[in-house]
Amino acid sequence: MPDRSLALIANPVAGGGQGRRALGAACAELERHGARFRALTTASASHAIELAREVAGGGAETVVAVGGDGHVGSLAGVLREADTPLAIVPAGRGNDLARVLGIPTDPAAAARLALDGEARAFDVGEVDGAPFLGIASLGFDSDANRIANESRLRGNAVYLFAALRALAGWRHARFEVTVDGEPHAFTGYTVAVANSKAYGGGMMLVPHARLDDRRLDVLMVHEHSRLRWLAMLPRVFRGTHVGDPRAEFSTGQVVEVGADRPFTVYADGDPIGELPVTVRLSERQVRIVAPAAGPAG
Repeated sequence: MPDRSLALIANPVAGGGQGRRALGAACAELERHGARFRALTTASASHAIELAREVAGGGAETVVAVGGDGHVGSLAGVLREADTPLAIVPAGRGNDLARVLGIPTDPAAAARLALDGEARAFDVGEVDGAPFLGIASLGFDSDANRIANESRLRGNAVYLFAALRALAGWRHARFEVTVDGEPHAFTGYTVAVANSKAYGGGMMLVPHARLDDRRLDVLMVHEHSRLRWLAMLPRVFRGTHVGDPRAEFSTGQVVEVGADRPFTVYADGDPIGELPVTVRLSERQVRIVAPAAGPAG
């Protein structure tokens, strides 16, 4: 039996109740293995952060985030400071971070990995100091994320529904983006700052992004017709939109973003800031339990 004690911090309402079910399945698997663990449920995002701080202060347990990508990202922001390992039992709608890292979506399999997997160092992004692990985006994505979060749809279908609803009412915005001091100004749809490659339940938005390369990859989607946008969407799921002249990429460590109208910035599915914002890499990484030979995208 691995000499690892676990503290499961669960968001029970994640994924429309999937968090509660995943917690039960993970606990049953850990009991079957005779593991040392305790299960904690959160009442709010701030409560989850408080619990993570308490566990990290003890210095003897690995935190297991049971929930969606936003829940994982907020806990990572705490644990990077204490160098406490973070394991993941995916229980959200998109679970893109688990998908990228090769973490099983089955709660029992994810719990076993939490027991004996390797803790590897990964980058953490920040939007005006607020941590995230995946992709921070705004503009068209602001509208689509808001619609998705308000929808009662479950599963990945909600992201396609939200994108199509947002497209129907979209009008182009003027963006001002500075990447490591280099200015970019354009009119179009979206600015996305990627620490990882995927969002929205499997869209490979920035397929060359890596979680451990100490860089942020920036995507700027320039204006084009709604019909061309619809034609590009299937390519985003495969990551084959790279090279399209309407998709401009850059890379750096500090990204400043403004626009000609207000936008909420979303990261890992949750609102994280309001324009204008500065997105940067955290000086400290977080150690995430992932398959030893898994990817780092």
